[in-house]
Amino acid sequence: MSRIDDLIRKYAPRGVEHKTLGEVGTFVRGNGLQKKDFIDGDDGFPCIHYGQIYTYYGLATTVVKSFVSNELGEKLRKAKPGDLLVATTSENFEDVGKAVVWLGESEVAYGGHTSRFSHTLEPKYVAYFFQTDSFRTQKKKHVSGTKVLELPIKGMEKIRIPVPPLEIQREIVRILDIFTELEAELEAELEAELEARRTQYVHYRDELLSFTKMENVRWIPMGELGTFTRGRRFTKDDVVPAGIPSIHYGEIYTHYGVYASKTLSHVREEIRGSLRFAHPGDVVVAGVGETVEDVAKAVAWLGDVEVAIHDDSFAFRSDADPTYVAYVMQTGDFQAQKEKHVARGKVKRVASANLGKIVIPVPPPDEQRRIVAVLNSFDALVNDLSSGLPAEIEARRAQYAYYRDRLLSFEEAQA
Repeated sequence: MSRIDDLIRKYAPRGVEHKTLGEVGTFVRGNGLQKKDFIDGDDGFPCIHYGQIYTYYGLATTVVKSFVSNELGEKLRKAKPGDLLVATTSENFEDVGKAVVWLGESEVAYGGHTSRFSHTLEPKYVAYFFQTDSFRTQKKKHVSGTKVLELPIKGMEKIRIPVPPLEIQREIVRILDIFTELEAELEAELEAELEARRTQYVHYRDELLSFTKMENVRWIPMGELGTFTRGRRFTKDDVVPAGIPSIHYGEIYTHYGVYASKTLSHVREEIRGSLRFAHPGDVVVAGVGETVEDVAKAVAWLGDVEVAIHDDSFAFRSDADPTYVAYVMQTGDFQAQKEKHVARGKVKRVASANLGKIVIPVPPPDEQRRIVAVLNSFDALVNDLSSGLPAEIEARRAQYAYYRDRLLSFEEAQA
């Protein structure tokens, strides 16, 4: 920070002026541009779609992912090098207001749900500010909507940004670019290490559950080991903040791990009579998914109360340890057997009768519990954000965000 401090003493000894974005630049909303307008190849007019700002681009870019015809490109509004393109519409708060600096050599087209911010500041300095907690906090005051969130231009114009002299802006960008590159390299190394651990974990889990050298293991079809009970339908309108604990089939492969004792969702008490439930010790199995891999994902329900399950899922009840069964249902052998029974339409499905045909190894109860204890420890190291490498990655991201926000915080000059 000493270099920044020196520059502040030299160029802003009385503090740094804070201005609204409307005072330092101009917002212009885009027009047109839908995904159906994209053309194959790069022989067209470069464009940036609002959804790509928070799904594809980072802080800045010199190249685009998509192109439209030159004829349409001429009709669309365009950003010049140095302009920010801001996504003004999103389905969640974090993405609305995301920005990317256009640093290409020519103009780039943009469409509705995007605003161009043309300004007098160092472009990447502004983009880094759009990532700060200060911007996020001010953004809250102006975002409106429920299912689709909107950040209007009039709101963005009121957001205040520190405006140090350009020399300081450029030095901050230089430092943050270096720090960003170092953080990305470290995160990539940690991600690679985590992926290696996951691969190691899968190999170890499948080896542990192969039982090639054990004689006291029975191989039993799931339909003979226990029973499958299909859930009953509930809808989004039935979901409430507090009520009957419930598990939706989609949550099994998007939210839950191998086991759970608390639910993400609840449904209305008034529909209790129309529901079916998984009991403590049951395994809740997704009967539907968008991919074959997601179908038959399972979570052992270890809570103290019964939990409502959706009609596109099953409760599997047996005398086997539920967490053990959930681990077995992750193995390569189980997946290979399952693939023979999945109906492959637009939505992938598997029937309980076919799940019942899949043969799984069933060792004595003591061995089941021992395996669960071993795999739980390994699973926590690999997947739990409160331990192991994922926590290290999260800590690095938090450290970077803290450092960035400090660099972009200044004592305001007194009028």
